[in-house]
Amino acid sequence: MFNDKQLQILNSELDSSRIKMRDKGNISLSYIEGHDAIETANRVFGFGNWDYTISKLEQVSQEVNQNQNNVVCYKAVVQVLIHSENHSQDVSREDVGFGTGVAKTLADAHEGAAKEAVTDALKRALRSFGNQFGNSLYSKDKNHNNNSNNGNYQNQQSANNNYHQQQYNQPSQQPYQYQNDFSALINAGLQIIDNGDILTVAGEGIYERKDLIKQFGFRWSAPDKLWYLDKRKVA
Repeated sequence: MFNDKQLQILNSELDSSRIKMRDKGNISLSYIEGHDAIETANRVFGFGNWDYTISKLEQVSQEVNQNQNNVVCYKAVVQVLIHSENHSQDVSREDVGFGTGVAKTLADAHEGAAKEAVTDALKRALRSFGNQFGNSLYSKDKNHNNNSNNGNYQNQQSANNNYHQQQYNQPSQQPYQYQNDFSALINAGLQIIDNGDILTVAGEGIYERKDLIKQFGFRWSAPDKLWYLDKRKVA
């Protein structure tokens, strides 16, 4: 199916300059961007030797937040088809993705959510072809090691902000009982954590969803790498 040159590229190590980072709880997760995955597919398979189709694209939710912005969520299913050089053989992969759009106009919110969902599904489908599409980055052990290597730096940064550290380490640290107040964030796969006087956001995608999170009044603490909100500011 794949020629020697393609196999050599697919089996080679992922260039570290292509790797981006985001946090999930206390673990740093690695990923590659959507445009990177498409450029890599063009380079490895050739422009005319691969394509994808959107099997499903549907709206999951829609609401208006407290800042009068439209918040729309979409789910997409994308199928990727790879052709051999002479197009005599094909191999396909399919996966699901999720996207959230936040905008003043409903049309812009729909556009953003749909595009993000398709890109997410496309990346997830392509990752089955190996390291060049970030498959190795989904390893929990690898992500844990990445987090350990950065631990000293993160600890030094946290030590520079003791006030915030005390605020975020309140003893309760339970899921916020009024999760519906942040339904768009919950629909995006995030969770609101009650830390006493402070609410924080947990879950995969706290970097990618930053525009959505900010719409709910959360602020970013760089030393502690988390989003926080004074509970008294929740309407």
